[in-house]
Amino acid sequence: MSDEQKKCKCPPPGAPAWMATFSDLMSLLMCFFVLLLSFSEMDVLKFKQLAGSMREAFGVQAQIKVEDIPKGTSIIAQEFSPGRPEPTPLNEVRQMTINNDMNTLDVRPEVGESQVLDQLRGLEQLIEQQKQEAQQDAIEFAQVLSEEIGDGAVEVETDGSKLIIRVKEQGSFDSGSAELKFDYIPVIAKIRDVLLDVTGRISIEGHTDNIPYSGSRFSSNWDLSAARALAVGEELFSDPRIDQSRFQVSGYADSKPLAPNNSPENRARNRRVEIVIQKGNDQEMLERLQSRPDGDTEGQLLNPGEIF
Repeated sequence: MSDEQKKCKCPPPGAPAWMATFSDLMSLLMCFFVLLLSFSEMDVLKFKQLAGSMREAFGVQAQIKVEDIPKGTSIIAQEFSPGRPEPTPLNEVRQMTINNDMNTLDVRPEVGESQVLDQLRGLEQLIEQQKQEAQQDAIEFAQVLSEEIGDGAVEVETDGSKLIIRVKEQGSFDSGSAELKFDYIPVIAKIRDVLLDVTGRISIEGHTDNIPYSGSRFSSNWDLSAARALAVGEELFSDPRIDQSRFQVSGYADSKPLAPNNSPENRARNRRVEIVIQKGNDQEMLERLQSRPDGDTEGQLLNPGEIF
């Protein structure tokens, strides 16, 4: 070896010594950040909400597939379920569409609507049954009173669940009189025999024409019509088998004419006594339920005692 080579103090060939320590440090830092990334967790729901807010803010229209489940939220109630199952006593919010852009949600009432609907269906069936019973009873009365109907002294008709037996003035009362003719008592007896087997409330109603009463026995047509209805009622009550608690007697004068009082024939038709058999008051209950506002059902469910 020459003297020049011995005097040269150059570093040994290859990487410097500090490079090994630096490389180890970088490797450890990379492993550290990889471990941090592996331990981290991404909130997918918040990410989607953020992305959705950004999309709506920039006017991007959402594309919804037909088979996707409808989704929706409400400021009033956070409970949400798609579709519409049977109602429950709790408030429920329903979205009846697959379009999540709709702002209207279906809020169910607190009381189940199925209860009111069941009562409506039950009342409709009961009213239809009562109408059929009234028609059957009318046929029975028509068979018993066929002779009087042929003579024009009696009429039998039905009005829904009402059965009306109309006793005309012809043959039953003298003009201006409230005394039932003796020859007409057997007709009332026929009616009474059928009434024993007929159910329902019974109203005996007296009617007159519009000509003012000019006699001295009664004060007005109101007095005359009520007296005639009472005369028919007392003849029916002469049989102890009749339940008088089912009856009511009233006079209407000329307030409920069958025809205009503009001819002698029409006035004669208006002078009558009607025996009205009411099968039930369920028509009024049905109309009240059908006219009730939606959701106004709490505390107004029908009591079974109100049906009859």
